[in-house]
Amino acid sequence: MRPERIVVGEVRGPEVFDLLQAMNTGHDGSMGTIHSNSPRECLNRMESMIAMGGFALPQKTVREIIVGSIDVIIQAARLRDGSRRITHITEVIGMEGDVIITQDIVLYHIKGEDAQGRIIGEHVSTGIGRPAFWDRARYYGEDARLANALEAMEKETQ
Repeated sequence: MRPERIVVGEVRGPEVFDLLQAMNTGHDGSMGTIHSNSPRECLNRMESMIAMGGFALPQKTVREIIVGSIDVIIQAARLRDGSRRITHITEVIGMEGDVIITQDIVLYHIKGEDAQGRIIGEHVSTGIGRPAFWDRARYYGEDARLANALEAMEKETQ
């Protein structure tokens, strides 16, 4: 069928392995959703869900599959006022030994709340001016927009 995008919503079990396998076949722009409390926990949950499927793969192999498949984790959270915000944009860089290495690109900083109790905050760049996925952004002609977005966040926090 040669799909251009693969999107799987609410991965809750061993189907995460199928999603990762599909992402490893060159389908740029694929995505899935997983419930977790942080980007790091998302990676741990993927490992656990693969193990739930009875796959007898070494832990390092599972982590290598994850690193080869996932470029960016976007964490959304419900805040105490009931609103939802993107709280982390985290890239998966690679592995050092048996450990998956990530780095936060953007974090949501809560400044306070307004008179109605709604959270006031802003997205703040962590100062990573050239994320590891920069070359991929350039390949798709998105490097200028990425640079502008990161630069705008830097200026807002100064």
